[in-house]
Amino acid sequence: MKKKVCILYTGGTIGMKPTPQGYAPEAGYLGRVMASMPDFSSPEMPEYVIREYSPLLDSSNMGPRHWLAIARDIAELYRDFDGFVIIHGTDTMAYTASALPFMLEGLAKPVVLTGSQIPLCRVRSDGRENLVTALMVVAQTHIPEVCLCFGNRLLRGCRATKVDAAGFQAFDSPNYPDLGHIGVTIRPHPEHILPARPVNGLTVHPLSDARVGALRLFPGISADLVANVLRSPLQGLVLETYGMGNGPSDDTGLMAVLAEACERGVVIVNCTQCLRGTVDQGGYAAGSALARAGVVSGADMTAEAALTKMIYLFSLGLPPGDIRAQMPRNLRGELTETHDRG
Repeated sequence: MKKKVCILYTGGTIGMKPTPQGYAPEAGYLGRVMASMPDFSSPEMPEYVIREYSPLLDSSNMGPRHWLAIARDIAELYRDFDGFVIIHGTDTMAYTASALPFMLEGLAKPVVLTGSQIPLCRVRSDGRENLVTALMVVAQTHIPEVCLCFGNRLLRGCRATKVDAAGFQAFDSPNYPDLGHIGVTIRPHPEHILPARPVNGLTVHPLSDARVGALRLFPGISADLVANVLRSPLQGLVLETYGMGNGPSDDTGLMAVLAEACERGVVIVNCTQCLRGTVDQGGYAAGSALARAGVVSGADMTAEAALTKMIYLFSLGLPPGDIRAQMPRNLRGELTETHDRG
């Protein structure tokens, strides 16, 4: 029996059509293009239904309320489909792919995000292969987690980050292996996939209007600038630091600003600016100074995962101390947990 897949079409480049003003989305256009392409009616393909959002959005305009709409749609349709493909613009796809694992508790079916760098209507579009592969992942495998399928790679959603603005290999998972091999065949790597959960139903965790942000350190950054960022009503900050989680430890003014913010309940999480590697706040004096100020390690999380995880934890109504304790812990496969980091 063929599997049934629900395609949640939120917008993005893949479904755009040429207009005198350039490429733009149009309601119903993606479905017509797919219906005209033999690949999507092949006997190998699963049955699919397109649920099109209105308005169709460039992903630069998407945020937590749109993540919640997607999560609620998945919950509403969960019993009727074997899996879900989310068509999404590439610019913020990694944020959505990071947020959904925290929001969808008890997920036991594949949720695969994909899109393209060139519209599906173009001859050289990467959208056809990306979308076909995403549908085939649902049809041929059982991966009970949120994935990102792009450029013949299958990545854990909350480990993915966008690394190329124009190339077809637009996403990478710097600190975690691919969930499967996509070549002549699609072969999952079971050792890298989250274990199947008991089928007890799906719970959606709504996201609150948590006041969180991100700040990238740079040489010469001033304590005043950081103090302004950390002013109320900010609740949490992803601090993107150097190397293994280091900062300007000799800047006593900056360290005092961070310590004061932590003392009054702001949760500050240390993520490295490096694409690969992990934070170790005990490895160098410049990192241990941050730990002494109250900054907590983000381990090897991407900045996208750290930010969306923080929003999720604040949305649970947890006090700052509990959120600090949860940030370095592995909840959805978003980080590699060890017990020797500061």
